[in-house]
Amino acid sequence: MLGVYVTVPVACFRKGLAREYLETDPLPPPATCYGFLLSLVGETDRNKYIDCRVAPVLLSKPPTSTVLRTVWRVKQTPLGSPGNTRPDYQQLLTNVELAIWLASSTDLEDRVTNALSNPGSTVRFGGLSLGESTHMVDEVSLLDRVRARLPATGHAFLEREDKKGRLSMPVWVDHVGSAGSRYVTGDLELGPLVAPALDRMPRISPV
Repeated sequence: MLGVYVTVPVACFRKGLAREYLETDPLPPPATCYGFLLSLVGETDRNKYIDCRVAPVLLSKPPTSTVLRTVWRVKQTPLGSPGNTRPDYQQLLTNVELAIWLASSTDLEDRVTNALSNPGSTVRFGGLSLGESTHMVDEVSLLDRVRARLPATGHAFLEREDKKGRLSMPVWVDHVGSAGSRYVTGDLELGPLVAPALDRMPRISPV
């Protein structure tokens, strides 16, 4: 089990059904955290580490604000046509502070550890973001290295076997349509900042 500490100055983890008003979940879903970890180690094949388990933990409640932004939806050609833009409201979180627990039976934990211990040995490209590509990560570190300055507790998103949780979050996203997306139902549970039970951690899987 490996813990990773992450901070993001500005972020939006948009709810799946949000349209004209782009609401955000309070923390990134497991699928988003998984994509972040793949980007961190420079892995471009998102199928490589399916069946690993990822549990995000919110360490503090980030302030929420609402902004008016221009959203592009391609309805006309050329792409720059005025009819392709519309104003939408979007919720933003600021000063997001997270821990991400990772459990993998393969070498993903070792790759994450190596990427954070020896950054020069990792080949990756592009900015490191969490959520939208413009929401850049400020700090990322192995959790054990910064634990002394972190709160003792956090709200972890953990799966519920009875499927009666208050949150439903994706563990796999179909980027072409929605039929292939997969979700787990769980709750944000307050507890000590320690590794959660493996069977409560959401499993990354397309099936």
